[in-house]
Amino acid sequence: MHKFPDDLSKLNVVLAHDWLTGMRGGERVLELLCNAFPDAPLFTLFHNPTAISDSINCHKITPSWLQNVPGIIKHYRYLLPLFPGAIEGMPTPEANLLISTSHCVAKGLPVKHRTKHLCYCFTPMRYAWTFYDEYFGKNPIKALLAKPMLAALRKWDKNSSGRVNRFVAISHHVRKRIKDF
Repeated sequence: MHKFPDDLSKLNVVLAHDWLTGMRGGERVLELLCNAFPDAPLFTLFHNPTAISDSINCHKITPSWLQNVPGIIKHYRYLLPLFPGAIEGMPTPEANLLISTSHCVAKGLPVKHRTKHLCYCFTPMRYAWTFYDEYFGKNPIKALLAKPMLAALRKWDKNSSGRVNRFVAISHHVRKRIKDF
């Protein structure tokens, strides 16, 4: 069994967050973690430094290859099917502990076998599991095209959850969603 150092300052922590395009609730949580682990590198799909706080930006931030896609910051929602492959294609960080903050794919960051993974889950992918109609149901063509993509996302989401040692949910309601999905 892996034992954490008695002195937590010797704990090698890596952070992962879905994407960094603004300072909303998830980024406020990430900001607290960045302050708690000032030396922790941060992995994310893409990053807009002008929209993110200094306490996050001061970390070594490694974005995925999606960072190089023209217009990614404005049009990233259209590239959702590419997100699982992009996060899995990122370099595997050396760490004792990975803390992912996620509502999408950050929990899929590859880690070494010995690395413990704690996922602070804001919610499982809403658009894939529970709010299908709200995201895709009003347009029948969009809904038809989205169906196989969402099935693949649900399968990936379920499989990648096995890489997490412990989930922390933001509420009892989200905890139930995590358990159900």
